Amino acid sequence: MPKDAHISAAYHHERAAKSHRAAAEQSNQGAHAACEEHAQTACGHSTKADEASKLAHQKSVERAKPAPVGIK
Repeated sequence: MPKDAHISAAYHHERAAKSHRAAAEQSNQGAHAACEEHAQTACGHSTKADEASKLAHQKSVERAKPAPVGIK
């Protein structure tokens, strides 16, 4: 269902953003190892978000296609 796919994409985008903010904060504090850890987590969520976004788009397009009418 497109709704579930969009919700999944949004979740991963939100998690990526949260991890990017945490990485920025750690970098600002000079905690480079922690920054790297948060950045890696953010990249993982970004990848999942991209995949989920593509799936959500695909499902939305498929659902929007008109059904074929009585082909003889």
